[in-house]
Amino acid sequence: MCQLLGMNCATPTDITFSFRGFSQRAGITSDHSDGFGIAFFEDKACRLFVDNQSAVESPIADLIRNYPIKSRNVIAHIRKATQGKITLENSHPFIRELWGRHWIFAHNGDLHDFNPPLSGRFTPVGNTDSERAFCYLLDQLVEAFGYEEPSLDEIFEVLEKISPQIAEYGTFNYCLSNGKALFSYAITKLHWLVREYPFNQAHLIDLDVEVDFSQVTTPEDRVAVITTEPLTHNENWTAYQPGEMILFQHGKPIKKAITHVERLKREQENPELKRITRADQY
Repeated sequence: MCQLLGMNCATPTDITFSFRGFSQRAGITSDHSDGFGIAFFEDKACRLFVDNQSAVESPIADLIRNYPIKSRNVIAHIRKATQGKITLENSHPFIRELWGRHWIFAHNGDLHDFNPPLSGRFTPVGNTDSERAFCYLLDQLVEAFGYEEPSLDEIFEVLEKISPQIAEYGTFNYCLSNGKALFSYAITKLHWLVREYPFNQAHLIDLDVEVDFSQVTTPEDRVAVITTEPLTHNENWTAYQPGEMILFQHGKPIKKAITHVERLKREQENPELKRITRADQY
């Protein structure tokens, strides 16, 4: 499966340190070499870079490792393909417009027989389960709120309802951002931490690189990092619980919920329950 990296910040911050370690997993310390992508928000719009080459080999990834683009919300993805060919259109993150903003989505997991009805407003360009899930999530937001942009709390409530329904079809871990905040959800594996004043040193797991953040930050800086597997040895990463959704804004978690944990645990013990409930979802 794929791996995710997200960053939500109080002030515009670059992701070069985390991405240098993360990108090693695209063929050096792991085998997620079927393409990569990264999106940097600047207010309502974003810079999106994708490539069907691995993040180890891609010249675009080399640019990201060395060019400190500053942003408050960033989502990156390295792909290990389970569905869909290794092509540019199947590389995450995926991007769409809604309520006059770009929305960015990246998924880790594998959804089986997931073919929800789509309105046609959001249509997959590629042929991955991930992009279908993204289009379906946005369709459900429009269904709930029409064309008036809701609050982050209202968006969270809809995602909290829809995400476990999609997770009925397999593994569904994701990061989603509209430039205002970063929504994240995990069924199996996702971790997070917050770096804030007083800052300390951090040493990458996948590369022998260390940064003393106290030397390159101010007391106003605060950064939340979300990733599939911890990126550093000497920081305290928190694992998501099964079915946990977390909303990050200004570099910290501002809202959490755990969706249907007991049902998910029962399904892990008895996969037949998952097959029974699928037919009733759409």
